[in-house]
Order: sequence, then structure tokens, then C-alpha cells
Amino acid sequence: MNRAAEIIQTILPVVTVLLIGILCRRKKLITREGINALKNVVVNITLPAVLLAAFATTTYTFMDIVIPVLMFFVCLAAWALGKAAKGFLKMESRFVPYLTTGFEAGMLGYALFTMLYGSGRTADFARIDLGQVLFVFTLYKILLSHEDSKGKADLGGLLKEMILSPIIIAIVCGVLIGATGLYQALIPSGISGIFTACTDFVSAPTSMLILLTIGYDLVFSDIPWAATAKVVAVRFVILMILRFALVGILHLFWPEVNLTPAINVMFILPPPFVLPVFADDADQRVYVSSALSMSTLVSIIGFAVLAVLG
Repeated sequence: MNRAAEIIQTILPVVTVLLIGILCRRKKLITREGINALKNVVVNITLPAVLLAAFATTTYTFMDIVIPVLMFFVCLAAWALGKAAKGFLKMESRFVPYLTTGFEAGMLGYALFTMLYGSGRTADFARIDLGQVLFVFTLYKILLSHEDSKGKADLGGLLKEMILSPIIIAIVCGVLIGATGLYQALIPSGISGIFTACTDFVSAPTSMLILLTIGYDLVFSDIPWAATAKVVAVRFVILMILRFALVGILHLFWPEVNLTPAINVMFILPPPFVLPVFADDADQRVYVSSALSMSTLVSIIGFAVLAVLG
């Protein structure tokens, strides 16, 4: 297969499913309730199966402790730089720092990474994702809640949400199965093969369902283009700076480990899709939703660029 065909083979399925999602919204083939149900299936069933398998079948080193910590502080640095940029560039929305940090890995990142590099390398992406998941489920939501109209953060509720999240449960169970050597120990008996067959079957529709729901939500009408492009550009600059810093650190201390593809995909992703929930007035919801839509479009373009670069 020539290079052009390989690129088309990678990009065209993504574009096709996105267009199907857009068509489903315009022709009302799927209701909003139906799309929300599909998202719940992904978040609560198929994506946890992806993560369970990824963490159960990987090998663990000291690096697997350091990387999530580094990623947590990268997200914190992106938030701080976004807050500084908000003041320097006189951007009015309080959501600017939250639009410059965090990554929608669950509802987009795993789908794009798998399309580019295959399910066999999902563990690489999961390593990078773990730190930002912990950031989003803890400090990100605490800061957002602290700045809401009530000015109070429900720390107990946030902790409960994190502990009971199927994604977190899947990660913890996967790490326990992998780090204890249980998965490797069960290979001779064939039980590990049964485990893999089950998780592969459950996780198979993940990418398609994610991209379908993303396409459904891609709405570009009524976007305040100037303000939205400004915050998306600020996010891009901040994340590219931090991306080069993170890659440099990893290459310095672990030159034998190549996590650059996973980092590249992570750093082109949009902010967490949960953000509009915290927008406390109509104008802010439009601003945040517009920024997420434009950031998602940038992610798809970035995906195409990565596919071309190979």
C-alpha cells in the first residue's frame, strides 16, 4: 500500500463518522437523549474496558509513577499560564484558564490515538492520560467549583465522583492486574486470553461511538469567531511550549522510551467537554461551547497532520 493510501485509510474513517454524526443531528436520526445515552455507554462501559486492558497488559517501572506526576504539573502549569494570558491579553471570560488546560482524552483522544497507532500502543497513551485524569477529577474541578456562583466547592462530592468513576475504577483494577504480575501469571492457563477477548469485544465500538457523538455536537453557527479563535490560539501556544518541555524531560531521563506519539495526540486535544456545565450564564455557555467546537476542529486537523507525518 502506498503512502497516500495509508493516509487516506487513517483519516477517511474519522471524517466519515464525524459527517455521519452531523447528518444524524441535521436529519434528526438520533435525538439528543440518544446521543447522551451513547456517551454514557462510552464513558461507563466501552472506554473503561479499553483502559482496563491497557493497564493490565503493560509492564511497570519507576517511570510509570513519574509520568503521571509530570503530567499533573503540566496541566497545572497550563492553567497558570492561561490565567496569566487572560490578564495580559485582557480576555474577559473567567473560563480562559480552564480552556487552556485539561484534555478530552476519554471522548476523543483514545479514538484518535487508536486510529493512528493501533490498540497495541494504547498503554502509552494511557500512561500520559493518567496524570491529566487525576488533575481534571481533582484540582480542575475544585478550582471550577470554587469560582462558581456559589463560591463553594463540594470536596466530598468531587472525591466520591472520582472514586466511583468507572474510568478510575478500570485504571486502578488494570494497574493491580498488571503490576502484580497476575495477567502474566494467567497466560499459561489461557485465562488471560479469555480476559483479553472479553475486553476487546466490549471496547471494539469505542472509537466509532466517540466520533459519532463528537460529530453530532459539532455546531459552528453563532460562534463568536474572534473571541473564540483568540482563546484557542492561546491554548495552542501554551500547550506547544509545554509539549516541547515534557518531551525534552522524558528524552533526557528516559531516552529509550518513546512516548512522543502519545504526547503529540494528547496535546492536540480540546479541553474537557464537561466545562459548559459550569458556565453560569448563556453568554458564557456560548463562549465555552464555541471554544470546545473550534478546539475539536483543530484536533481533527492536527490528527490529519500527524497521519501525514506518519
